Amino acid sequence: MSKEISRTLREEARLAKQRIKSGFWASCQEDFSEKKEMAREQGLNESKVGQYFKTQVEAKIEGRQEDAFYLKVKEMLLSEGEVSDAIGRLTDHAYFDTLSYEEKQRYTLTLSEKYLRALEKFRKECAFDAFNHSV
Repeated sequence: MSKEISRTLREEARLAKQRIKSGFWASCQEDFSEKKEMAREQGLNESKVGQYFKTQVEAKIEGRQEDAFYLKVKEMLLSEGEVSDAIGRLTDHAYFDTLSYEEKQRYTLTLSEKYLRALEKFRKECAFDAFNHSV
């Protein structure tokens, strides 16, 4: 097990070194400075822009991809906006029909929580849409 951990640490160190050599952090600093200036000019809260930029850089480093559920929510919000039956539209009805009453309640609650997190993420993206294009 210690070999697995050290290999992971070694790999992370190698990737960090590559980021330094490639100028990743210098580029991030330039981008961040530009985005702070844009926020200042547009009257946006600079600390919120900083937090948003931080999450974008972390996602880049970790190689995170948008999950399928979020993409489905985003597509629905872009095409139709916020709708009153969002949970119904996002429900996997074939699976839902196989559940007991209690399981249906749990499924709906879990789906609702996921939707609210996706909606919050979408709203943040929209608020900083000008910054999305260059991140």
